[in-house]
Amino acid sequence: MTEHHHDQRTPEPTTVAAWFVLGVAPTEDVPWWAAQWLADGHDSPALRELAGLNGQDSHTVNDLLPVALAELGTTLPSTTVAAASEAFRQLAEMCLSERAGELWVTQQVDDIVTRADYDNEVTDLPLGQLYGTEDAWQGDGGPPIEELKNTVRACCAAQLRAA
Repeated sequence: MTEHHHDQRTPEPTTVAAWFVLGVAPTEDVPWWAAQWLADGHDSPALRELAGLNGQDSHTVNDLLPVALAELGTTLPSTTVAAASEAFRQLAEMCLSERAGELWVTQQVDDIVTRADYDNEVTDLPLGQLYGTEDAWQGDGGPPIEELKNTVRACCAAQLRAA
């Protein structure tokens, strides 16, 4: 997620697993998250190694992350749709708790749908239905911004109900 700084909380391992499958996990942040998970009482050899890495070493982070997640008992989503569903759940929670803005959520949805190769099952998910609406935020004769925000929040609520 490109601008995850909207959410200062450490994501759950299940969310990071989904981001990893989608190719959107920010490798520079993974060692910090691993350290946080250790502090929260999770422990494994790969997690300790991951926590000690420099986030700039993306190859090592990407090699070690699935091992650390497996040692924590977190399985990688088996399909792109499952990964997108988990990532969308996280985005919905962030938006509805006002830790992420509606436009940012829309941008993340576009990125995830693109990385999911425009899979119809992904665009059929409640948040997936926002795909392609980012242009409407430019205000060129589209719906008013408040209406767009309400649509995003409604899709977020539907995504959480579906989860």
